[in-house]
Amino acid sequence: MYPNKLYRFAIVVLVFCGSGSLSAQTMSLEEMVFLTSEWKGERFDDGRPRIPDDLVRRARAIGIEEAWQVLYTEGYKNQFEGNWKRVHDDVPVIGRALTARYMPSRPDVEALIKERGHREGRVGNTNSWPIALLGKDDVYVADCFGKIAQGTLIGDSLATAIFSKTGTGVIFDGSARDLSGMAQIEGFNAFVRDFDPTFLEGVVLMGLNTPIRIGRAICLPGDLVISEREGVLFIPAHMAEKVILTAEFISIRDAFGYEMLKSGRFSSGQMDNAWTNEIKEAFLKWLDDNPDRLPMTREQLDDYMAKRTW
Repeated sequence: MYPNKLYRFAIVVLVFCGSGSLSAQTMSLEEMVFLTSEWKGERFDDGRPRIPDDLVRRARAIGIEEAWQVLYTEGYKNQFEGNWKRVHDDVPVIGRALTARYMPSRPDVEALIKERGHREGRVGNTNSWPIALLGKDDVYVADCFGKIAQGTLIGDSLATAIFSKTGTGVIFDGSARDLSGMAQIEGFNAFVRDFDPTFLEGVVLMGLNTPIRIGRAICLPGDLVISEREGVLFIPAHMAEKVILTAEFISIRDAFGYEMLKSGRFSSGQMDNAWTNEIKEAFLKWLDDNPDRLPMTREQLDDYMAKRTW
């Protein structure tokens, strides 16, 4: 798709010039709101849930295991996918999902999609259209049906464009090219099935900001994406606050427990079972003595603990 560097640079320019308010390949606003109706907060103009910036920031400090456990307990059992290759092992991709669904192309369908998109003002090949919609803290999540050869949705130029708009990275059930170039983009990461030197070919965008499948997981537009070396978790927007608060509480509880065990004040048997009133009181005092250990406000923590069974 990109025969030379000059053409690749031109594609990046087109990405930045593309309008973010167009509707080709997207589902209706009404359908977006319907499928994410559990979300009661603010939304983007396209209807995606807008998880608050503070929650996105706090999500950078939680672990996948704790978050996965909360989702699984609530019945969300298809939110994790593993088996990735990455640009960097130690750079998480965290933010709000903007989704794209690609399919094998056929000439008549691709011609119609491009004609409609260009008529509405979209520019470039269809793999640049999702990038035009990205904003700060968005994560570009794409289903490219696991294609590797000729399934390279981005190279280092488009990766640069994506990172400059989002500050995050990408999750592709597909591939990427220019690994060495992408490795030089500090703060960027890509979770992909593999890296390949080929150009994108035989692929067309069939859904933009629609529900997609990523391996064994489902991802909806606006989901909170968190990642670690073992994989990627897609947290439904309406579950984000509960997942983050619970994961933060577990982290605080574990830090308290470690200090109690180290000091010898309580045994592992006491800490691992239902807490006695003595342990609860010690925990509350420990919180008062260590306010800097709280990732949330004390009011948020008190409200959470009031609803939690010890």
